[in-house]
Amino acid sequence: MKDIKKVNIMRVKGDGIWEEEDIVVREYPFTIYVNDKELITLLCSPDSLKELTLGFLYSEGLISSLSDVDQITIDEERGISYVYINRIDPFNEEFRGKRTITSGCGKGTVFYNVIDSFRSKKIEKPMYVPADKIKGLMKEFNENSKLFRETGGVHSCAMCNLDGIIIFKEDIGRHNALDKVLGHALLEGIDTKDKIILTSGRISSEMLIKTAKRQIPVIISRSAPTSLAIEIAQKLNITLIGFVRGEKMNIYANFPSVTF
Repeated sequence: MKDIKKVNIMRVKGDGIWEEEDIVVREYPFTIYVNDKELITLLCSPDSLKELTLGFLYSEGLISSLSDVDQITIDEERGISYVYINRIDPFNEEFRGKRTITSGCGKGTVFYNVIDSFRSKKIEKPMYVPADKIKGLMKEFNENSKLFRETGGVHSCAMCNLDGIIIFKEDIGRHNALDKVLGHALLEGIDTKDKIILTSGRISSEMLIKTAKRQIPVIISRSAPTSLAIEIAQKLNITLIGFVRGEKMNIYANFPSVTF
């Protein structure tokens, strides 16, 4: 299924008014079932659905590795993912019904208690990142955003090392884009402990927590972080950088890890 859809619009520019065809991003309801129980419906872009499913379950702690998954089936036409897992964590089973309304696109939900988020393991070995590399990575990131340039309606997320981007995903939701990246890394067996996350959107607490759970030491955005995201990053020794645009950037947490 394509990420875009053609629609007829009325274009207005100054005194000019005309009808023409335009491209908009497709919004796709996608429901995840775990062991035949409905878990959640995500509003997403209809690509990388296996990665999104695994990334979401991985991010929310419902699975810890691919070995926890016995079977996964994607029904693209109906917008359904059927997942069978062999290990149910009693803690996650207890809290599955206690959804926290997030600040994400479309009032997304996540299955965690904010206080519990601070149990994420602190980064013991910080990753040192030259400022010039940060600027270069963000330039490469912006150049990869083809769907955004076409529609203006998606967020982008990438996983990279100091040499460049390894995984790049786009979605109407920034959480979904991150989960797609994390799911792809899980499928490919990529170690995340020495990687960097790049994102186009706001770094809120839930975005930071998804990153922290995977022991990723650096998260960078061309947008802003929230106060709680900064607080969690400081507690967990995560390097948090925002407003990376051209020659500018703001470092919000773990200042010494950025070298000049």
